[in-house]
Amino acid sequence: MSTSTTAAAEATALLPAPGHRRAWAAVLGAGVLIFGSGCTGPAPAPAPASQSASAEGSSSTGDLSVVPSIVREVEPSVVTIQTPGGIGSGVIYRSDGTIVTDAHVVEDQQKKPFESVRIHFADGSQASATVVGVDDSTDVGVLKADRDNLPAAKFSTALPEVGQLAVVIGSPLGLEQTVTAGIVSALHRNMPPSEGSPQGLIDLIQTDAPISPGNSGGAVVNSSAEVIGLSVAYLPPSSGAVSIGFVTPAATVTDVADQILKSGVATHPVLGVIPTDITPEVANRFGLPTTSGALIIEVAKGGPAAKAGLQPGDIITQFDGQKITSVTDLLAAVRKKEPGQQTDVGFQRGQETKSVKVTLGSTSG
Repeated sequence: MSTSTTAAAEATALLPAPGHRRAWAAVLGAGVLIFGSGCTGPAPAPAPASQSASAEGSSSTGDLSVVPSIVREVEPSVVTIQTPGGIGSGVIYRSDGTIVTDAHVVEDQQKKPFESVRIHFADGSQASATVVGVDDSTDVGVLKADRDNLPAAKFSTALPEVGQLAVVIGSPLGLEQTVTAGIVSALHRNMPPSEGSPQGLIDLIQTDAPISPGNSGGAVVNSSAEVIGLSVAYLPPSSGAVSIGFVTPAATVTDVADQILKSGVATHPVLGVIPTDITPEVANRFGLPTTSGALIIEVAKGGPAAKAGLQPGDIITQFDGQKITSVTDLLAAVRKKEPGQQTDVGFQRGQETKSVKVTLGSTSG
């Protein structure tokens, strides 16, 4: 099994440092983001491979008469993934048995991929699968099932428009081939680091199509029966949220999957710092001039930031002309670049405002 590594993550990725790391909760309003990798404890007995379409979202999508035909076309490409940790979902990427899913579906609590998992196909058959690789930065995983001649899904090459139909197919709580429908609520959502995703997630699609534990890694489909992304997270009703779910865009999934299939890992740009948000308490304790920006608490030795002269205690306030008010802003800005690109980084050092040019490095995982 070839899997992506996170050897450079603690030294160079944009993460709260061990020992400094806060228990990040991805909070939107009053809601805590849930990464539903599957059921906890024994999974319910899988339901027959027949769809149970939800009426939720019908008021926002109007006529749902196209959903049955979409489901008939896409359903054979959606699988249930059974792991030692519970139940998740996946989508057939290539007919040779290659399946894409969320990385957290096929990882244990220490972010270590399971050696093997069980795949339940829509036709009722099963097969074992190995984890080819995972990429925690984007929460994308790739599996290889011991089966071929599979119906691969069609993946969209463009982002959807806000308001377009979104159909979710997956196995919430082990209920195989469950279908819910809604619309694309928003684009380009960024999630800060959290327990479920310690590196944060960027550029997500938001939908009001209901997503539940076990849907993770399943298909989210447009009216042309193209996969626009994979279900990745949701805000639970207990938070006061009403149908707020998040989707990894198809372009991200296919890019990362192709990299993993080619080399076993996916590469990402890195700045080489460990930052933290500046709370009023932190600002008071260390006499910082602002609570806006990303405070550098560690600089990787020999990394891009160190070579440019950035130091612990500096507060990054600009990146490539974009205002940085938080770690999430910085994470999103860096991820939009390519390894090797040079960019301007504005920062405060004490009462001084400075700017340096940084050539971004590269890491995998």
